[in-house]
Amino acid sequence: MEAKKGLVYGFAAYAIWGLFPLYFPLLKPAGADEVLAHRVIWTLVSMGLLLAVTRGWSWIRRMTRRQWLLLTVAATVIAVNWGTYIVAVNSGHTIEASLGYFINPLITVLIGVVLLRERLRPWQWGALAVGAAAVVVLTVDYGRPPWIALVLALTFGTYGLMKKSAAMPSAESLAVEGAVLALPALGLMIWIQTQDTAAFGHAGTGNVLLILSLGVVTAVPLMLFNASAQRLPLTSLGLLQYVAPVLQFLVGLLIQHEAMPTSRWMGFTLVWVALSVLTWDALRTARRVRTEEPVTVAA
Repeated sequence: MEAKKGLVYGFAAYAIWGLFPLYFPLLKPAGADEVLAHRVIWTLVSMGLLLAVTRGWSWIRRMTRRQWLLLTVAATVIAVNWGTYIVAVNSGHTIEASLGYFINPLITVLIGVVLLRERLRPWQWGALAVGAAAVVVLTVDYGRPPWIALVLALTFGTYGLMKKSAAMPSAESLAVEGAVLALPALGLMIWIQTQDTAAFGHAGTGNVLLILSLGVVTAVPLMLFNASAQRLPLTSLGLLQYVAPVLQFLVGLLIQHEAMPTSRWMGFTLVWVALSVLTWDALRTARRVRTEEPVTVAA
């Protein structure tokens, strides 16, 4: 029963993330910089209210300097990630944004090799090689490296590493990240208002309500993900992560009607082959580890 709940929660979280390309254009005429600033502030407000009601603030005193440093880096890279994503989906590059989250598992493996000195299995090396070939094909197709996808994958991979190293619950860590970014975000909001380019408060009540919803829209899938992570094994959770980029890809292709020439299909197909190899190897290894675990007999 708990596993079924975990599956529902996880699918809901990734589905919401996957449908973000339909949400951010609704915030226009707000620009990407204004949306990013408001997302930081209202996410901080949402997390603050949640923590005030459920957990209080004693955890702040237990934070170490190392955790503050790691979460400051995490806040910086997720701000770049959010900003890049908003610009992408609002400028007709949703499919390229989806590519970033398709290749994120490959980037995560690469980070493990470069920064954590992890040793890869042969099939993992093979997946990385196919992924690298995909980037070359897509670079030729776009006439440039797929910068949006690469920035999204690298920032999110780095964000995951920082969060894992900080070892803090997600609500608390997201509140800290919001606090780190709050002053720059407020400064940006004020500057946009002084330039008379702000949409907030100038584009109708509906726009105000949509922008205010940014905190909830950010927090809800995160809470669903946490509930899922507590109930599902990592292998199942790892498979669910593909729901979001698949939905993003379909939104870009079928709803926003972005171009997909044959060469681009070839690049994406190589990415999907690399992910299939990576997933198959992970499942095979997890199965082998389970069968090799010693059975404990109660006395």
